Amino acid sequence: MTALDLSSPVAVVGAGTMGQGIAQVALVAGHPVRLYDTVPGRAREAAGAIGARLDRLVEKGRLPAGGRDAARARLTPAEDLAGLAGCALVAEAVVERLEVKQELFRALEDVVDDDCLLATNTSSLSVTAIGGALRVPGRCVGLHFFNPAPLLPLVEVVSGFATDPSSATRAYDTARAWGKTPVACADTPGFLVNRVARPFYAEAFAVYEDQGADPATIDAVLRECGGFRMGAFELTDLIGQDVNEAVTHSVWTSFFQDARFRPSLAQRRLVESGRLGRKSGRGWYDYRDGGDGDGAGGGGDRGGAGRPEPHTAGPADRPPYIVVHGDLGPAAALVPMAREAGIEVRAADDGYDDEYDARIVLPGGGELYLTDGRTAGERDVVHFDLALDYRAATRVALSAGPDTAARTLQEATGLFQALGKQVSVIGDVPGMIVARTVARIIDLAHEAVAQGVATAADVDTAMRLGVNYPAGPFAWARSLGPAWAYALLHAVHLRDPSGRCAPSLALYRHAHACDQREDRPS
Repeated sequence: MTALDLSSPVAVVGAGTMGQGIAQVALVAGHPVRLYDTVPGRAREAAGAIGARLDRLVEKGRLPAGGRDAARARLTPAEDLAGLAGCALVAEAVVERLEVKQELFRALEDVVDDDCLLATNTSSLSVTAIGGALRVPGRCVGLHFFNPAPLLPLVEVVSGFATDPSSATRAYDTARAWGKTPVACADTPGFLVNRVARPFYAEAFAVYEDQGADPATIDAVLRECGGFRMGAFELTDLIGQDVNEAVTHSVWTSFFQDARFRPSLAQRRLVESGRLGRKSGRGWYDYRDGGDGDGAGGGGDRGGAGRPEPHTAGPADRPPYIVVHGDLGPAAALVPMAREAGIEVRAADDGYDDEYDARIVLPGGGELYLTDGRTAGERDVVHFDLALDYRAATRVALSAGPDTAARTLQEATGLFQALGKQVSVIGDVPGMIVARTVARIIDLAHEAVAQGVATAADVDTAMRLGVNYPAGPFAWARSLGPAWAYALLHAVHLRDPSGRCAPSLALYRHAHACDQREDRPS
């Protein structure tokens, strides 16, 4: 264990929200903390705000009064950089501009000892580039906290190209000693969370831009079918459309405009119009007059007409029976669920078990398939979206082709309603909503590990703790099968060859590593 000794002073430069949060974490852990900001008086104001938050922790029983008093005594506002001399670690949380961070760290090198860790909290800039301006670049490391820092457990510990392994280890162990859950990663655009999470936003926006569904319906499907805590539209309204788009644009640019990270034109227009989300009163949804997202701010503006409801199909008759052909794979739970709902389940006696043609045949002869990356119109069938837990899901999305029989869609709707699900019928987009989102997250996770960015275990930890995913990408991949994500993305890519859904070489190798079948939907 190489964590900093609690007697070692820690400094934080930048007294905004994030800087205050990092200072509070180090303070509560037991370090003397010095807080500095270039704006005169701001560090002292921030120290007062931190003290008030410590008071609230005491009121809630999370911190003893004696601990609060001791922490306050260890917090010192610094009047200038010279006041940071003797610190063992300096963490910066200043404006997200490379030249500003480089200039700060160069100035700090004239103040602190050569063994002092210089940590950047950047979320989008290269740690390598920040450290490249230093006389001793090996001591520069990324310590990316998530906001609010005192509450969220994850810290990405980022090693730049020149970061000394001992510096990264010391930063990692220190974050752990502070009660955080650190994950180690290499200096790559977006690090772990902001790299692997891009498809969560990109696919939702793409479905919207392709007129597949409105924001409220896409959000509802992601929450109620996918198990995500928030949908992409409401989450970016909370983050700030300008902030979220800036991160997406930074990652896209840093990957030399790789189509898989391409920003959304619809989001760009939202930012250009000043609809930045909750902080501006309008984003994808309307928050004016103290509302909680009343009206749709992007596509179908309803002003103050009330919070938009997701598209939900009306009641449909339950089918008396269904015929199951083959193994439904990730949707296998539907079979016992149908029986429990009083629907007769008949097994097809054709002996056909092609996993890519597994389906449910409805009483009218229509067919129901778990989406596999094809469009429903190719076979005039109904597709249903992936649910990571069909029993827990409260909503399922369906899509039908233009020539799919109306009876087939009605019987499919009645089936899922009989299973206790609300049904949203969306446009015929390949891969639908949850399935292609999860497949793309799995793909980027495999690529990151294959490129040595992080371990699979750290990727799963980062995505669960950093963005509250219901499971990590590798846990999903194990549950869905090694070939599932590749097969779906390959099929989507054949239908949309823009490159956004092109599966990576890493995912291809993973899919074929276990003697999997090579015939894919085409």
